[in-house]
Amino acid sequence: MDDNERLRSYGKVGFKRPRGPEKAAKLGDAVRQLMDHWVSPRQARFEAVTDLWNQLLPAELSRHCRVADISGGQLKVLADAPAYMHELRLCSSDLLEQLQQRCPKSRIKGIKCAIG
Repeated sequence: MDDNERLRSYGKVGFKRPRGPEKAAKLGDAVRQLMDHWVSPRQARFEAVTDLWNQLLPAELSRHCRVADISGGQLKVLADAPAYMHELRLCSSDLLEQLQQRCPKSRIKGIKCAIG
C-alpha cells in the first residue's frame, strides 16, 4: 500500500471528523478563566512583596522605580532613568535582605534592575 492509499484508509477506519461546526469558546470566558486561575492568584501571592517593596524603597526611588515581575526567584524592577537604576543597584542587597526576612514565602533570591 503506498502513502496515498494509506492516508485515504485512515479516513475510513477509526479517524472520524467532527460533525457540524466546532464549538467556539467565547473570548470573555477565556479571559475570565485566565484571570481566575492564573493572574489573580499570582497577583495575590506577590502583593505582599510589592507592598513591602514600596515601604522599603526610599521616597525618591519610589517615584522612579516599579516592580515589573516576580518569577524564578527574581524580583524585576524597572527604573525610568539610568541614574535611578544605579541607585537601586547600590541599595539592592539591603532591600533583598529585608524582603527575604519579611516575606520568606516569596522565595526571592535576587533583584534584577532594568530601564523601562
